[in-house]
Amino acid sequence: MGSPNAGETDPKTDSIDDTRHESGSDTDSNTDCDRDDLPLPLPAPGLSQFEEGEKVLAKHKDCFYEAKVLTVEYQVNKWKYFVHYIGWNKSWDEWKGVECLLKHTEENIEKQKELGVKQGVKSAMAWKVSKMKPRSPNVARGRKRKQDSVDTEKNVVPSDNLLNFHIPPALRKQLIDDCEFVTQLHKLVQLPRSPNVDDIFKKYIDSKTKKHGRVTDSVEEVLKGLRCYFNKALPVMLLYNNERKQYEETVSVDVSPSAVYGAEHLLRLFVKLPELLVHVNMTEETLKELQDNFVDILRFLRKNQSVFFVSTYKAVEEMKKED
Repeated sequence: MGSPNAGETDPKTDSIDDTRHESGSDTDSNTDCDRDDLPLPLPAPGLSQFEEGEKVLAKHKDCFYEAKVLTVEYQVNKWKYFVHYIGWNKSWDEWKGVECLLKHTEENIEKQKELGVKQGVKSAMAWKVSKMKPRSPNVARGRKRKQDSVDTEKNVVPSDNLLNFHIPPALRKQLIDDCEFVTQLHKLVQLPRSPNVDDIFKKYIDSKTKKHGRVTDSVEEVLKGLRCYFNKALPVMLLYNNERKQYEETVSVDVSPSAVYGAEHLLRLFVKLPELLVHVNMTEETLKELQDNFVDILRFLRKNQSVFFVSTYKAVEEMKKED
């Protein structure tokens, strides 16, 4: 997650001493004033929309994350909620206003997904695309941050220390052929692809369901994270230069890349994942689970290679004639 919003409430300085209101005094008022000069009593607060222990969707920067409400307080005439982002280190816990929270319902999750697979709902498995190392809001920068990360976050390790998966030889050859077609022969994958990335993920879920009877929440979170990464990373680092014009002509604001591109570009993402995840700190257990899921998805791509990948790339002129 990125650094917190500068305007977030500080739980240490922004809480209200309830006893102050009960005694009828206020630090901002004159204690020697006449009774008639005392400020009018504050109106009773309305009912809180969320309660302690409730699972919610909490907005941090541009994305919603699954979170749990730890504390509910009425501060400065409005309800405030101290939330813990599920799967993240507690150093990310922070105060949020009601405007930054949503009920944890299927409807809200789907609504956020529709607003843009570019963002969607994230959890510890659905990682933020970032080249910058996320800084904890409660820890100072510099050498102290490094020391604290060793002393207080021993169970959290940089992902580059553990993330180590191999792309099957057949898929490595696919990557080489893909590169030669685009960069040397100046041919492209015709778009939109069928199956596209969204279709492939759905087929993967179907295959897991057929084999095991159900799909675990962690698998669904991994796929959400991959889709989020794919949509953000594709225009930045998954295209060769001579593919950019095709991207601009095909992908619009209301169309996500995962609905247009297919296995060829998805495979390129797996090459970049270690680089993308190098600055994301997660527990060793989470990273191991992540790595196992990557390997399984690659195995699924390999098993269906003849169906998911195109056998023929086409020159731009050739595609224009067909249109």
